[in-house]
Amino acid sequence: MKRVYFDNAATTMLNGEVLNEMMPYFTSIYGNSSSLHGFGREATAGVDKARDLIANCIGASSGEIYFTSGGTEANNWALRGVAYANLSKGKHIITSQIEHHSIIDTCKQLEKEGFEVTYLPVDSTGLVSISELLHAVKPETTIVSIMAVNNEVGTIQNIRAISEIVKFYGAYFHVDAVQGLGVMPLNVKEMDIDLMSISAHKIHGPKGAGALYIRDGVKITQFMAGGEQEKGLRGGTLNVPAIVGFGKACELNSRNLSFKDKKLFELSSYFMSKVDYEIPGIRFNGNLHQKANGIVSVTFEGIEGENLIMLLDMKGIAVSTGSACASGALEKSHVLSAMGMTDDLIRGTIRFSFDINNTRDEIDYVVRVLCEEVERLRKASPIRKKKEK
Repeated sequence: MKRVYFDNAATTMLNGEVLNEMMPYFTSIYGNSSSLHGFGREATAGVDKARDLIANCIGASSGEIYFTSGGTEANNWALRGVAYANLSKGKHIITSQIEHHSIIDTCKQLEKEGFEVTYLPVDSTGLVSISELLHAVKPETTIVSIMAVNNEVGTIQNIRAISEIVKFYGAYFHVDAVQGLGVMPLNVKEMDIDLMSISAHKIHGPKGAGALYIRDGVKITQFMAGGEQEKGLRGGTLNVPAIVGFGKACELNSRNLSFKDKKLFELSSYFMSKVDYEIPGIRFNGNLHQKANGIVSVTFEGIEGENLIMLLDMKGIAVSTGSACASGALEKSHVLSAMGMTDDLIRGTIRFSFDINNTRDEIDYVVRVLCEEVERLRKASPIRKKKEK
């Protein structure tokens, strides 16, 4: 059976060069990077090199990179760390209605602790409202957190414009760039970003390795007690092999970004044109003029998306309804809901996400299967029958 992986927004395959870079740190260079002896110094050298590579990838200084277990931890740390460290300024936080659950859920917990949170609305394409931000921000605002690229529909936010407003009011600006790292140029200095979350497994690095960029001078509290690692701000033994892999993945990402963007544009354009031609009653979601090329969100009217996913899986095709972190939940997509979509349309929405290793032949196969399964589901769909009546 043919196997096709179109869920690269959830995670990517580990790159062979990245694996080769990591292997010695599982075997011969196995020391604890906090140890002072030769074994520890060898491990530290690998961590330092990775820190340099990651910093270069996003235009930061090496000392501004702090390692975490992934994007979720980095997002939690950014919000909580700044909120607790800046109580004297205020207790107001701003984010958007379409952020990753690691931001939304953290904000909800902070609300229970007495913080005020404003959730900015978005338009029908998933763009955050700049005018609403202007109305919401105030002297008591300590941090504004907006994602660079939405993980469900691929819309790219106007980060530079948002940053100018945030800085005018003296608040810190955090960007969740986990989905954006591999699909758009990121330079924290040029974009005037104070904190930024990134993760390795979205760019062909290992799972379990992430980082939080913290600009020098940002007031932030310690996130994890129990050690002096990461300048005493995040305790715990560093995952040296994963960090080394993260650094190599960032190096390759910087080198190949323009080629990757062109290839993803070609693949997604080909896929969208074929789906649009072959299957009636569909719609593409997100801002089609300002989006990550590798993510295509498609609504198939009159069907249940989860049923379609299972049928595609039986044909060897991997896709998803949205965020992998929320795939175990039965509740509807908060992103599509914020964009004003009805429940029926939300239930019929599938995310296809591509990588440079995907091919047109794979797209042809997937569209052929989609035609068959969508037609079958629509014939049996109670939603469809209800509309016809």
